[in-house]
Amino acid sequence: MWAEPAIFDRVRVAGAGIRVIAPQSPATRGAPFSPGIEWLALEKRFMFYGGRISLIGRLSGSTAQEPSPKDASAPVNGPFSADLRWVTLPDWEYGPIRCTDGQAAIFKALWSFRGVPVEGNRVMRRAGLSSGKPNDLFKVKARYKGDPEYEGALFAYRALVKSNRREGAYSMSCANAAPSSLCQTT
Repeated sequence: MWAEPAIFDRVRVAGAGIRVIAPQSPATRGAPFSPGIEWLALEKRFMFYGGRISLIGRLSGSTAQEPSPKDASAPVNGPFSADLRWVTLPDWEYGPIRCTDGQAAIFKALWSFRGVPVEGNRVMRRAGLSSGKPNDLFKVKARYKGDPEYEGALFAYRALVKSNRREGAYSMSCANAAPSSLCQTT
């Protein structure tokens, strides 16, 4: 990292800064990294106290040199992004889940019913889709089994949508809460 600081340019993530926690090298002067990389000198920013390593002071939200762009996948409506195309769930280890247009339309339709159970055909009409049941759009084909890119939307559907198969009713309980609250994923 000290010999080739440009290595961080190869691991950048859109919309996210990089924090480097490292001891200060005797040869280091000033800011050794490019804009958007925050360096926390181990000796100056951390202390060992009570058997733990603690941060001294506060971390900055982002670096001053590079403003972070608005993240399109950031949760706005409960665990959903503003356009309901992304879902962020704490139990999903692969990060935000990207939904197809049809899957997002299902979530948007269920969101519009504010947690009230409604018949599947009504959900499909509101979504503007012709499939028989909402869960049809979340099925994973055999060749994509095990791929988080395809499994993620099904995981989100199972975690957030409650269905009563006997009555054919579907609901999303988090939609009846305030827009910034999270859905229960029990």
